[in-house]
Amino acid sequence: MAGTIHLIKLSVGSESVEQIEDWQQNRSKQRANGQYYHVTRMWPKRETELLNGGSIYWVIKGLLQARQRIIGLEEIIGDDGIRRCGIVLDPELIRTATTPKRPFQGWRYLKPEDAPPDLGKSRLNDDTLPPELAGALAEIGVL
Repeated sequence: MAGTIHLIKLSVGSESVEQIEDWQQNRSKQRANGQYYHVTRMWPKRETELLNGGSIYWVIKGLLQARQRIIGLEEIIGDDGIRRCGIVLDPELIRTATTPKRPFQGWRYLKPEDAPPDLGKSRLNDDTLPPELAGALAEIGVL
């Protein structure tokens, strides 16, 4: 049986998890059969592992803050004729423990043991800290 692997990706221009959710549900044209998909230039070589319970972990303003389960990978041919990968995502954004991440380009694989834990449902109503404070606290191990 195949293991599981995740992806980690910067959400460039996003200010919050809520902004990503709003974009995906209300403003993005990247939809097929009612599902949002994120387009990437490269097709993941570890497709089987991604589709075995993998998620995409979103880095927002330098902090890993949420994830979405990957439902599928679809071939997308752009107006320029170039083949791309559409990563079809579950609409639910799951908040995770805040973890600082340095900028990088594209996406990277993330091993399950390196992924931050999901926040429990009881923590979802906690006051949201400003990203800078959450990052500083996470860096010193408080969050």
